[in-house]
Amino acid sequence: MSQPLVSIIIPVLNEEEFLPEILRRVCRAELPGEREILIVDDGSTDGSGELAEEFAAANPGLARVFHHARNRGKGAAIRTALEHARGEFTLVQDADLEYDPREYGRLLAPLVEGRAEAVFGTRFAVGVERRVLYFWHSVANHLLTNIVNLAANLNLTDVWTCYKAARTELLRSIPITSDGFGVEPELTIKLAQRQVPIYETPISYHGRTYEEGKKIGLGDAIASLFTILRCALTRNIYREAGPEILDILSRAPRFNRWMAETVQPYLGRRVLEIGAGIGNLSRHLAPGRERYLATDIDHEHLARLRARFAHRPSLEVRECNLAKPSDFDGIEGSVDSVVCLNVLEHVEDDRMGLANIRRALSPGGRAVVLVPEGMSVYGTLDEALGHCRRYSEAELRAKMAETGLEVEQVLHFNRPTRPGWYVNGKLLKRRTFSRFQIWVFDRLVWLWRRIDGVLPWRPTSLIAVVRKPLLRVDAGGTSPE
Repeated sequence: MSQPLVSIIIPVLNEEEFLPEILRRVCRAELPGEREILIVDDGSTDGSGELAEEFAAANPGLARVFHHARNRGKGAAIRTALEHARGEFTLVQDADLEYDPREYGRLLAPLVEGRAEAVFGTRFAVGVERRVLYFWHSVANHLLTNIVNLAANLNLTDVWTCYKAARTELLRSIPITSDGFGVEPELTIKLAQRQVPIYETPISYHGRTYEEGKKIGLGDAIASLFTILRCALTRNIYREAGPEILDILSRAPRFNRWMAETVQPYLGRRVLEIGAGIGNLSRHLAPGRERYLATDIDHEHLARLRARFAHRPSLEVRECNLAKPSDFDGIEGSVDSVVCLNVLEHVEDDRMGLANIRRALSPGGRAVVLVPEGMSVYGTLDEALGHCRRYSEAELRAKMAETGLEVEQVLHFNRPTRPGWYVNGKLLKRRTFSRFQIWVFDRLVWLWRRIDGVLPWRPTSLIAVVRKPLLRVDAGGTSPE
């Protein structure tokens, strides 16, 4: 396995006494790869900022220091560091000595092995040592953790743990708005809303008393309750409109099942899915296959796919760009089916994309290609999703023929959503869907399936079922039949 770079974020507020020692421990800690240390001096009024600068000057290339002019809180410090983090994984380390960096390996293992996308260290596991401290503090911790679990539908034992580790790009893609300790429940709930695999691992804990410098108190607990409520009632989990739309559509399980059942009859035993996203269709299409190759170009999606389907031995995950012929090296002619749903319209040179699909197929293999229909409804939703075009059936058939793919049939799919797409993207100029609209639509899929074929307007999507010609042998050698 490659040796990942780990970004270690250390928020600092008046920790002059403990900062040099924790930095020594962080430097000595064993890691599965290299490290960088990002120290955020959060408005310290003692000598913490100067000590951090001295450490960075003595360790160029290893440590960097960022300063807040005033104390803004732990969440703000984490945001600042994430903007500059270069590591594949990020973990948070408090500047005191309550948490032991020697446990980094245990914390990072599920991430490095691809089993998890976020790992929490729990101070309440049996079999590890921890300092015995305040009863009411423990009661409050358990109560607030259970409230977060209720809001996020999780079963964590320690939401307020300092030791949280995750993929850096995942953390950076989540809008973190809390400045203070509210970052703990906010990040937890938003990770749950993103449906990422979260693991817990036991850690030791050497807590401080308030006399020794402990900072979190009753006011932080009360503020966290408001953060929990805000995050539970909203869904601000993506920074960009495109991923947000995909997330909204992922919350339509009945519609996804309808789409999967529509393409399922045309697939064989060895399937390549191009643009698998986070696997909403893969979960329906992969079971029972001899080989299922789920691909995407988004590293966030690829990591999610690996974690989500780690239990399926026949499912492989790899990066594959439909527009790059080199990404198809090694898989040419290796599959009897290609699924390409809502991808071709993103590719500027779509003929090249179709040629790559043809290249991946074995002779006689079949591809199922779903694209949006009709430039007459092209609008802001298409722009937000990065669509280069929408297709007419004639254009789609012609481009298939140009690239040597034989069209068996073109299905007209999903007429019910066309009026909504036109109103939202063409008239109202919206760049995302209403979650309520999708919720209602998904509950009525049983009806849409029954009337889809009789509605008097054009469909939202076209599904082309095409085949790569068989090879025949003649006196001159082999040629397409």
